[in-house]
Amino acid sequence: MKSVLAQYLVDAGIKPVSIASYNHLGNNDGYNLSSPRQFRSKEISKASVVDDVIASNHLLYNKKDGNKVDHCIVIKYMPAVGDSKVAMDEYYSELMLGGHNRISLHNVCEDSLLATPLIIDLLIMTEFLSRVTYKKVEANSKAGEYESLYSVLSFLSYWLKAPLTRPGYLAINSLNKQRAGLDNFLRLLIGLEPLDELRFEERLV
Repeated sequence: MKSVLAQYLVDAGIKPVSIASYNHLGNNDGYNLSSPRQFRSKEISKASVVDDVIASNHLLYNKKDGNKVDHCIVIKYMPAVGDSKVAMDEYYSELMLGGHNRISLHNVCEDSLLATPLIIDLLIMTEFLSRVTYKKVEANSKAGEYESLYSVLSFLSYWLKAPLTRPGYLAINSLNKQRAGLDNFLRLLIGLEPLDELRFEERLV
């Protein structure tokens, strides 16, 4: 939810200055996250989403007007609620002329039922990408041997909160960018051109 809503607000010219998230759940995920070290890992991954949002708009976030978001995450283990995850989030944003906007969300879901399809998708895409090979063709030289994709499959970041990437490259946490990259790669594999919403030929007289 955070990776979608925060990016939507910023893209609309609305500047979130505070994001507070409270969660409680009683399954194994909640138990594991009651460990300080495990929780810290979760906290870092969620903060990375906010960092991407800030970096995406230098007009809203800069040294002069403020380039940070107050971000608080609370996760509590409550065995009695079982797999029902309760999430409450508040987005407090600045508007023009000194105005402010507050969006409060309350969500209850069966945590494992939401996660299971993601695991299936990850397995399918991992197996599929393992079958993709390519070879480099340079001018005035013979084509090389077929090679597999780099072992860290950054295309899988669409399903992950803390994606890995190749050393020397930045991780992409923005959901829209992750999806666009995945869509364009799959189109490339079947010979279609990348998606481009410019559609310049429609704009001309």
